[in-house]
Amino acid sequence: MTPFQPLQLPNGSVIPNRIAKAAMEENLANLDQTPSDALLRLYQAWAEGGAGLLLTGNVMVDARAMTGPGGVVLDDSQPLRRFSEWARVGRAQGAQFWMQINHPGRQMQASLGQDTVAPSAVALEMGGLSKLFALPRALDEAGIAEVIQRFARTAALAEQAGFNGVQVHAAHGYLLSQFLSPLSNQRQDRWGGSLENRARLLLEVVKAVRAAVSPGFGVAVKLNSADFQRGGFEPADARQVVLWLNELAVDMVELSGGSYEAPAMQGDSRDGRTLAREAYFLEFAREIAAIARMPVMVTGGIRRLPVVEQVLDSGVAMAGIATALALDPALPRLWQAGEVAALAVLPAIRWKRKAFAALAYMALVKLQMRRLADGRRPAPNASPLRALLLEQCATRRRSRQYRQLMARRAQA
Repeated sequence: MTPFQPLQLPNGSVIPNRIAKAAMEENLANLDQTPSDALLRLYQAWAEGGAGLLLTGNVMVDARAMTGPGGVVLDDSQPLRRFSEWARVGRAQGAQFWMQINHPGRQMQASLGQDTVAPSAVALEMGGLSKLFALPRALDEAGIAEVIQRFARTAALAEQAGFNGVQVHAAHGYLLSQFLSPLSNQRQDRWGGSLENRARLLLEVVKAVRAAVSPGFGVAVKLNSADFQRGGFEPADARQVVLWLNELAVDMVELSGGSYEAPAMQGDSRDGRTLAREAYFLEFAREIAAIARMPVMVTGGIRRLPVVEQVLDSGVAMAGIATALALDPALPRLWQAGEVAALAVLPAIRWKRKAFAALAYMALVKLQMRRLADGRRPAPNASPLRALLLEQCATRRRSRQYRQLMARRAQA
């Protein structure tokens, strides 16, 4: 199997090659939470770069629940015109363009001033950064039903706007991932306790999304291989969830790992497990690909063509690339042309406080995306401390703007 061989999905549609631009949170929305011109320019660069599948960063299903200020929201309150323009840009060079849809649950900054919900009233444990996140309120039955409906409605609107599919985000410690983990889900009702109960919300969301869109529209799931926290969501749990997803009309499962508390998706984990420098989650993805009825995609640290080939040779259908494409969006095109590409990698951040190092890493990635959106070259050797300070200033400004927006909406 070569990286530039097409992939036919269970829904019958075809992805032109096996390289995906994986999701990265851009925080480049307009003040009204619609896609900005900068966001469209960023995706134009990725569309021209030659990846067969483009995945958006977080698009939120509820304006009251944001992974960060400056995020895009798609619900019935939003005009579809800007989303249709975004879809047109992403699909212009022949790639499939999928919208990642998400709800943060308890992973929402307290500075945004909104009520925070989760499976249970369990706070994030992030050391000195814990105070940045409020103690969440446990969702009741009505709240859970609304979450399911919102995921389905956002998916339907994404199809109307011209996207090829959606990816339901059930990884990285966000709401659906919180329900899957026994650390954050301590409920005693039908939504908690056994793995079957903890997985119920994800499965109900997938069913509702599938029912809300046409048969040829892609429905994918992003799933943690593990939380990388002792007593949390484990590989055996992920394997069983994939077996349940096999019974639904799912077109792809992407495997990643970690959360805000243990950012393994950046090559680190709280409990000290060793992760490979590239393709962090490949070993587990290989095992899942053997039992999954849908194509499996693995994301995490991939930045070289030989590693992409290793992923595909292992039986995994697609290689997802994130940070490397923020540094060089043309990597797939260069690889296909046989040209030598410079190694697209950010220098490691070896700070003692891992939580701050993780924040600085994310700030560096966002800096590269902003530069691409402005038509400038990436700056991989930029100071992580300066990038973090700039991002914190931007976050404070965007948080203030978000609170003002929500206050105006509350008064309307």
